[in-house]
Amino acid sequence: MKDPTSSTTSNTSGAVWPPTAIPGQGLPRDREARPAIGGPIDDAPHRSTRDSRPAEVSTPTTASDSAGVPASGGPEAQDGGGAAGEGAALLDDLRTAIGRYVVLPSDEALTAVTLWVAASHIQPALQHAPRLAVVGPTKGCGKSRLLDVLYETVHQPMMTVNTSPAVVFRVIGKNPPTLLVDEADTIFGPKAGDKEDLRGLLNAGHQRNRPAWRISGPEHKPTAFPTFAMAALAGIGDLPDTIMDRAIVIRMQKRKPGERITPFRSRYSVPELHALRDRLADWLIPLRGTVAGAVPKMPVEDRAADTWEPLVIVADLADGHWLALARAACLAMTRNEVVQDEQTTLTTRLLRDIRRVFDQEGGKEALRSQDLLAVLIQDAEAPWAEYGTKGLNAYHLANLLRDFGISPANQRFENSRQAKAYARNQFLDAWARYCPDPAPSVPTAEVPARPTRGRLPAPPSGTLPIGPPGGPAGPGPAR
Repeated sequence: MKDPTSSTTSNTSGAVWPPTAIPGQGLPRDREARPAIGGPIDDAPHRSTRDSRPAEVSTPTTASDSAGVPASGGPEAQDGGGAAGEGAALLDDLRTAIGRYVVLPSDEALTAVTLWVAASHIQPALQHAPRLAVVGPTKGCGKSRLLDVLYETVHQPMMTVNTSPAVVFRVIGKNPPTLLVDEADTIFGPKAGDKEDLRGLLNAGHQRNRPAWRISGPEHKPTAFPTFAMAALAGIGDLPDTIMDRAIVIRMQKRKPGERITPFRSRYSVPELHALRDRLADWLIPLRGTVAGAVPKMPVEDRAADTWEPLVIVADLADGHWLALARAACLAMTRNEVVQDEQTTLTTRLLRDIRRVFDQEGGKEALRSQDLLAVLIQDAEAPWAEYGTKGLNAYHLANLLRDFGISPANQRFENSRQAKAYARNQFLDAWARYCPDPAPSVPTAEVPARPTRGRLPAPPSGTLPIGPPGGPAGPGPAR
């Protein structure tokens, strides 16, 4: 008697039983056809018409493919995945699936997560491995659920709640996994103890060729352990500054009444997400050789550009509307983090408040120290009235501004009276560096088109739009 759960056709009913999906493993890759996205499961809610189309059957390059080796898939494999719009449609499907299970704080955040998932499949060819910092003020914001979705869609996921540097050293290789760390606040929180080794590993792994050296083996030989790997970290509250500065930050919030999501259930969620993961692999793995030489035009600079470049590369491969979506998300989310930094970094807040005082005073080129202090302390929303034991004073003000090369000097005012004062021109350099005026948005029409097949894009020339550099790097701990 045949097993009724077998995938073979029953002699009596003619029904075909699908194989069982296992979280993290999915269905066999050698099956004749993949399940339609959304699956044939009757109880899977909120399926879209696009999700019901069958995925194309193809054999992806093995996971051991190294970076910089072009795939032998013919010219179509080197041009964004074959048919025009296939990559863009796949990213649309992935974006829709993620949005069904998690309520993200903005459309830009949903775009960023979608591109980050796709970028994990080309990370052996990337120069930088962006972090995804999934943070929220309290529990119940959807952080762990987002990691569940990432686990079923990224390249070679490695989920952990608490880990040690020794473990991470030994699992990262030439074809690195995608690290998913939940409860990261227990690793870096005030009661977590000394975790500087792990923090240093995560910082170093943001860029290629930053190995960690350890004495290893019975002969105690110095051994270089690779650290390069993409990582998503979820926790309550902000992560350490040096990690946040290398991350695309997703600031989760609790769902509002009326915001509904699809329950995450293995019986229909895992097959759907694994089908998307397999399609991403089939599309992107053959393009790793092309990705290794890509130089996309970025709307931001410095470390922010390093972090967002892999996502923009994926958008350029997809073409279509993803060109503008990726760059708009990059600008919006980077600027949002600059605002967050300015609100939490005391010295940057002081620079902004002093600029506001000078603007309110009109064309004055200098302000008495006491007059400047009086206006700062009067701001009920600023921290200066409660600074120290009796509020901000002249000594505190000079001490906070010293690292910027700003100090009070004797100035003559009306009636030839002399007093300690701060000159406006002393602040110009610090204002330009640490709290610049917002840059204009990049017009959609200026988004560069994908280069002609077979030619590497030309390096950016001229002056790029000045975007936030990923946060201030002032006298406080640099990110």
